[in-house]
Amino acid sequence: MAFALTLIHEFVKFVGLLLIGQFLVYALSFGRHERNPVYAVMRFLTSPVVKAVRYITPAKVADRHVPVVAFILTFWAWVILIVVRLELNQVAA
Repeated sequence: MAFALTLIHEFVKFVGLLLIGQFLVYALSFGRHERNPVYAVMRFLTSPVVKAVRYITPAKVADRHVPVVAFILTFWAWVILIVVRLELNQVAA
């Protein structure tokens, strides 16, 4: 159980860091982000998460805001996993 939670926690953290990196490359490429290979790799790696978030968000949410929503959900999933892991470690001790 602890190993599975650790694995999920690290995956969520990795996705969050990829979303942050994608935003930084977007901000630093001054409008040429679509031609940047680093941005393309990060977009490819985060596309399953962004597509899943697009599926659960209402149609009123603009497509350009979906990665931000994905980051917010990833952040809260990361926080919840930290709390769960801490609680399980306190119960085991």
